[in-house]
Amino acid sequence: MGFLLREGKGNENLPAAGVCSVSCCRAGFEEPIPISTTELRDFFAKARNGSVRLIKVIIEEEQLVLGAHKELARRWDVDYDAFVLPLLDEQQPCYVLYRLDSQNAQGYEWLFISWSPDNSPVRLKMLYAATRATVKKEFGGGHIKDEMFGTVKEDVSLSGYQKHVSSCSAPAPLTAAEQELQQIRINEVKTEISVESKHQTLQGLAFPLQLDAQQAIQALKQKKINYIQLKLDLERETIDLVHTSPTDISDLPKRIPQDSARYHFFLYKHSHEGDYLESVVFIYSMPGYKCSIKERMLYSSCKSRLLDTVEQEFCLEIAKKIEIDDGAELTAEFLYDEVHPKQHAFKQAFAKPKGPVGKRGQKRLIKGPGENGEDS
Repeated sequence: MGFLLREGKGNENLPAAGVCSVSCCRAGFEEPIPISTTELRDFFAKARNGSVRLIKVIIEEEQLVLGAHKELARRWDVDYDAFVLPLLDEQQPCYVLYRLDSQNAQGYEWLFISWSPDNSPVRLKMLYAATRATVKKEFGGGHIKDEMFGTVKEDVSLSGYQKHVSSCSAPAPLTAAEQELQQIRINEVKTEISVESKHQTLQGLAFPLQLDAQQAIQALKQKKINYIQLKLDLERETIDLVHTSPTDISDLPKRIPQDSARYHFFLYKHSHEGDYLESVVFIYSMPGYKCSIKERMLYSSCKSRLLDTVEQEFCLEIAKKIEIDDGAELTAEFLYDEVHPKQHAFKQAFAKPKGPVGKRGQKRLIKGPGENGEDS
């Protein structure tokens, strides 16, 4: 007979070595475990070449045998329900191997279906469950892409398989501890901005530049204009253009509002060490506590992302970034020192000062033992 008894039941009926392994047995299952026939193994080898669409495997006389098969017809999803569902018996479990149209390194990929209807006898359910690993091993586990288990036809229909694929690709459910950790991370990103806030807290705020603001930045890059003033629309969460009025250094203090924050880009034309330079300076003006807390937080949070956008996407090189709270600070001397900071004077290394001359006592000679012939 083509079956293997469990260990401990005696070995007088064991088949030839290599037919089946003891691992096929399941704990608590005392019935013989079916093995595949030579005919089924030969058909598996033929089907793996790609000419067969469906294989139905059943257990008869305690052996795994070929129950039915279907040849290729149309696409796998078009033939699926018409091929699979009619072969499923309401009383009898079975295995179904269905060939997909996708391939991996070993050949075509297959779907392995374990059909175990609720109305089938408990003994059959246990027998098929204990043999599932054997069928997969005989067919070749590397060819099987997905596995499904069904007790009603809706479970293993095409729509059921699509739901199965969708659920497998969804994120895994989180434990209570993982959910708590995820919420902590979300709260860290939404925390208030302070002096000690790290860059991670700034990454969530990136208000989009309005079209006229983008065009102004392009014009500044091409040096068609020399000044841009931007503001945040706190309701619409956008960065809007205020104006691009021609501005000299003497006009800068008048451009700084006294009661609201602003972003400024200024084309600073000047000479340095005999060279004529045109440097873009970014000025972030925040008139202290005259602004609301919300306005201060949003302007501070959006500044970094705005500069990243201007420098990376618009390729506008910014020579200096300045923060002020009063326009009176913006003098010609202040700008020059910010763009070209003075080098620190060279500091001479520390030298120990000499002691007072003529006021030192006589040197005291301390002789070591034995220097004058004395015993040590």
